[in-house]
Amino acid sequence: MWLLFLIPACVAAVLSCLRLIRMTATADALAEQAGLRPPEAVGIGLYETAYLAGGPDRVTELALVLMAGRGRLHLAHTGWTTVVDPKGRSRLERAVIATVGPGGQCRTDGLRRAMAEHPNVLEIGARLALAGLATPAPVQRDTVVVVRQVRHAMLLSLVLLAASVALSGFTGGDTIAPIAWFSLPLVLTSGTLLMARVDVYPYTRWASPVGQEVLREVRPARQRGLADDEERELLTAVAMNGPAVLPDARLRAALRPHRG
Repeated sequence: MWLLFLIPACVAAVLSCLRLIRMTATADALAEQAGLRPPEAVGIGLYETAYLAGGPDRVTELALVLMAGRGRLHLAHTGWTTVVDPKGRSRLERAVIATVGPGGQCRTDGLRRAMAEHPNVLEIGARLALAGLATPAPVQRDTVVVVRQVRHAMLLSLVLLAASVALSGFTGGDTIAPIAWFSLPLVLTSGTLLMARVDVYPYTRWASPVGQEVLREVRPARQRGLADDEERELLTAVAMNGPAVLPDARLRAALRPHRG
């Protein structure tokens, strides 16, 4: 009876590992292309730093913090965003104001979701990807999904092994055969995950390996106090680590996800 449990475990392990191997080939191709594109091809400002560190969501969070700090938006801890100054000083600020709508007020969560898919935000990622600094968004999402599938296949093998032993009532030496056979999908999935840790895992991040080197250079500059002023230092911290670093508790609460 345990063979009926072994078959789906093996199928899930093989299919998920094949997908991850294909993703490895894609990651290697990206690494070769990135090596041909100098990082100097694109300027690394606050929004670029935010994208490399946290993707479109981080860019949106940085824009909201910047606009709130300069009195252009009011971010309420109740989860509402209100436009105070309707004149945006940049394309991204004008996009935020337009997304809020003519009423001048909207839910912050809805605004964040809409801005994360806005062309102005996605264009930042596209430029960084062309420069070899960012992992293309579809590749990043697909890589995360495939790695998760391999993990799920490994857990499925463990669950099916436990179920086969429990339902079949094996005792003593009777458990050796199923454990030996179930070790095949377990070894396959765990070995593939170890390989992914080196070859694929860097591509589950928004920044490519080259982009991650750029981010590592940003951190020391902020820690040594070389920022132009306190505002830029704070904005750099938000770009790197998100709204959790904000000293204003009400602003942190305003940027937390709200239900309802």
